[in-house]
Amino acid sequence: MTSHRQPAVFAGHGSPMYAIEHNRYTEVWARLGKSLRRPDAILLISAHWVTRGVWVTAMPKPKTIHDFGGFPQELFDIQYPAPGCPALAHRVKELLETPVVLEEYEWGIDHGAWSVLKYLYPDADVPVVQLSLDGSLSTREHYELAKKLQALRDENILILGSGNVVHNLRTIHWGEDAKPFPWANEFNDFFVSEMNANHHESLINWEQFGDAAHLSVPTPEHYWPALYILALQKDDETPKVLSNGLELGSISMLTFSIQ
Repeated sequence: MTSHRQPAVFAGHGSPMYAIEHNRYTEVWARLGKSLRRPDAILLISAHWVTRGVWVTAMPKPKTIHDFGGFPQELFDIQYPAPGCPALAHRVKELLETPVVLEEYEWGIDHGAWSVLKYLYPDADVPVVQLSLDGSLSTREHYELAKKLQALRDENILILGSGNVVHNLRTIHWGEDAKPFPWANEFNDFFVSEMNANHHESLINWEQFGDAAHLSVPTPEHYWPALYILALQKDDETPKVLSNGLELGSISMLTFSIQ
């Protein structure tokens, strides 16, 4: 990787509780934030913002969104007051060469974003812009769209995807002794193996992996952000697994970087 290029990072964000319960995954995020060259801003693709069309936050002061229910009040009390960056929002719109809605009022920084960012940059002093996931696009279309963002890495913008390669809430087990389902292990291992071999095509066509794939990705919004990061890989770069593991039976905590 050239010395001036920012890495691209995918974080398996897991349970919202990780925002208040430190563990080996949150420790990795904290160390990562200390090791990175400070970016001018962050472009974040979160599994928790799915829209019709492509949207990007363009407000100067995005609000903290608590887009979940049934959790302790301590989670709802968290604020992540990072500034926005309207200039980056306009730059994203320019690069994507597709109709983009500049969102200035309703959205902000959702928990898929701040649950990781609070460890990466605990002072909330790096501007954050969120890019939505257009729910009408195919996995390949998301991958191709992401490629158009490549120039941002050479402009000192950190591109961060947040989701989970394996994310099946219907089979989740909340017990501390929860063991990964065999199919969850199988698909997670498949993803890491194909990523390390630079076999992006098989990861774009993930449904062809069979039952393990469909159980691991019952809906694609948590999977897509990982493809955004893989799409940003250049020929002189390799993926690096920063943390890995399966929690609650069916949630992958894989975090990786491209650099």
